[in-house]
Amino acid sequence: MSAVTPTAKPAIIYPESDGQPMADNTLQFRWITVVQGNLAALFADRPDVFVAGDLLWYPVEGRPDIRRAPDVMVAIGRPKGDRGAYLQWEEGGQPPQVVFEIWSPGNTIDEMERKYRFYERYGVSEYYLIDPQQGNATGWVRQGEQLHAIDELNGWVSPLLGVRFAVTEDGVSLFYPDGRPFLTFEELARARLEAEERARAEAAAREAAEERARAEAAAREAEARARLEAEERAERLAARLRALGIDPDSAS
Repeated sequence: MSAVTPTAKPAIIYPESDGQPMADNTLQFRWITVVQGNLAALFADRPDVFVAGDLLWYPVEGRPDIRRAPDVMVAIGRPKGDRGAYLQWEEGGQPPQVVFEIWSPGNTIDEMERKYRFYERYGVSEYYLIDPQQGNATGWVRQGEQLHAIDELNGWVSPLLGVRFAVTEDGVSLFYPDGRPFLTFEELARARLEAEERARAEAAAREAAEERARAEAAAREAEARARLEAEERAERLAARLRALGIDPDSAS
């Protein structure tokens, strides 16, 4: 009787795409890139902070059906690097602590409710929902096992990110801990060019000021030298007069 060879279990596939578009329109896409890009810049010097956009997160090993792709996620304590998906069991069991969703016309209340329940169940500490079209935002922070709504987001500072929110009649804005606003890549490029132009203008102004200072110093030196030479000539003349028996002080 031949031995029965055990059948290997098929490998579980965790897809790296859910087949859904990253954004429904240019406004949503711009906000996703602004939030992801500025957060990546904020933590550029932190090798232990992973920031991603539209990346599938699988919180439970063996369950590829349990997944979400937050518009932006931040995992503090996890190394930077490229990933096809965020497999939580390969990340030391660490869920992303902060997630952002950008509302678009294609979203539904039921869909956003499911996302909220997912983030609450699987350990997100801060969840922010931004509606750029309406110029509004909502936030939740974890208290125990639940996410609780933030009463007033205008002026709120994220406990984990240090990012400040402004929600006013002009819309939603985010700010770095040092007060700088989150900018689009175009705004960043324009700001860099303006900074370079200011630096060139300031350098030219410094050079002009240094040249003026050098010219003024040279003029003072020439004046002092001329005064000294005049005094020396007067002294030589007085010496000759005294040699002739003439008192230079009485000479007219």
